[in-house]
Amino acid sequence: MTTTGIDARLDRIGTDGSYVIVPMDHGVTMGAVQGLKDIESTIDGVTRGGADAVLTQKGIAPRVHEHKNGKGYIVHLNGSTTIGPDENDKRPTGTVEEAVRVGADAVSFHINVGSDHEPDQLSQLSEVTAEADRLGMPVLAMAYARGPGVDPEDPEALGHAVRIAEELGADIVKTGYSGDAESFQHVVESTRLPVVIAGGSKGTDRETIEMVRGVMDAGGAGVSMGRSIFQHEDPEAIATAVAAVVHDDCSAEEALTKAGLALEA
Repeated sequence: MTTTGIDARLDRIGTDGSYVIVPMDHGVTMGAVQGLKDIESTIDGVTRGGADAVLTQKGIAPRVHEHKNGKGYIVHLNGSTTIGPDENDKRPTGTVEEAVRVGADAVSFHINVGSDHEPDQLSQLSEVTAEADRLGMPVLAMAYARGPGVDPEDPEALGHAVRIAEELGADIVKTGYSGDAESFQHVVESTRLPVVIAGGSKGTDRETIEMVRGVMDAGGAGVSMGRSIFQHEDPEAIATAVAAVVHDDCSAEEALTKAGLALEA
C-alpha cells in the first residue's frame, strides 16, 4: 500500500515517474570488475550524467553517499556469485531495516521466475515488501524469466514475472527486454507498476540506446541498467544518452549526439 513515505522516496530515485537507475551490486556476483574498483568515480560520473539513482549492496554504502551528487540510493537485498554452484540461487544479504540505517531511499530484491529457486524467492520477496511497507520504503523487484526451458526474452514469461512483482507488493519492477517495442508492450500492460528494463551485457552504444528507446515507446518507465553503463569507457556519457531518451524523449540519434557518442555507434 502506497504511503507518504513511499511516495516521497520514489521521488528521490526517479524524475516525474521515470527512472534511470544504475545498479552496481555486481561486486558480489562478478567481483571487482571494470567500473567497480574505483566505484566512487563511477558513481560520480553516472549521477552527473543523469542517473536518478545508484544501487549497491549494503556494505558499499560508505563509498556511495559523498559521490552521488544528491541523487537517490537503493540497497539490494539478495545475491549470488558466478563462481558458486548456481547463479540463479539468490540468497538474502540484508534487510530493509539495515537499508534504512545505511541511508537508502529504496530497496531491491531479485527473483528468477521459472527457476528451481522461485518458491523460496517468492516467499522472501513477500517478506521484504511487508517489512518495507511497515517502514515506508519503496521496493524495486528485479523479476526475471530464468530457469530450465524458460526463454528470458519471451514476452509472456516476462509479463508473468512483472505481474508477480505487483501481486507481491513491489512498487517498481525491473525485467529483461523482449527485443522490440511491440512485444514489450505486452509486458508493460501486464502490470500497473512502472516497468524498467535491465541492460544485460554491454553492447554497442547504438544497441544500448535503441533498446532504451524501445522500452519507452512501449510505455515503459525507464531503465535499471548496470554493466552497459558502469563498464562503459565513459560512464558519464552513456548515462547522459540514456537519460536523454528516458527523461527528454530524445530519439536514439539525438541522444547519442547529445552525449558525444554518435560516432561510436
